[in-house]
Amino acid sequence: MQLEKIISISGKPGLFKLVSQLKNGFIVEDISTKKKTSISNSSQVSLLDNIAMFTFDKEVPLFEVFENVAKNYDYKATISHKSSGDELRAFMTASLPNYDVERVYESDIKKLAQWYNLLHRAGYITPESFVKTETPSEVVVAEEKTEEPGEKKPAAKKAPAKKAAPKTEEVAEEKPAAKKPAAKKTTKKED
Repeated sequence: MQLEKIISISGKPGLFKLVSQLKNGFIVEDISTKKKTSISNSSQVSLLDNIAMFTFDKEVPLFEVFENVAKNYDYKATISHKSSGDELRAFMTASLPNYDVERVYESDIKKLAQWYNLLHRAGYITPESFVKTETPSEVVVAEEKTEEPGEKKPAAKKAPAKKAAPKTEEVAEEKPAAKKPAAKKTTKKED
């Protein structure tokens, strides 16, 4: 899914894509201007993949709401986030019919419309963008169900662990330390 690394940074307008990690922060790219910048670890960051909207019976992930909006608007831009409160509530009802009207505020709906339109302009809202791809951690070896009663079933195999990415910094060759001259021993003369 293209939307997995999209973040919102507190105090900065717009949405950003995580590009890489630094020792003390991250490099991010503005999805609208494609301008890259670095942010520190102390920045308040929200991964859109971790945001959900309240309904009366559960929390719906934000990307599912985006998908509903995209289908309702035929994958085109939606209403402005500056629309009236009534228009925003009607938009939310069409996008997520059973949303919790007491826990989803008008500011949340404005942010939903604004983020959707930003993602649309940047080319992230397409029918293909909502297709989930399997990651190695989700793949489990399937076993046939032809076991005898009382027979133990073999454990499922785990996916191999991901290897750490190679560092891009060149490591300076270590030189052997130069030998220091041995300290002279002094002996006390006996009288």
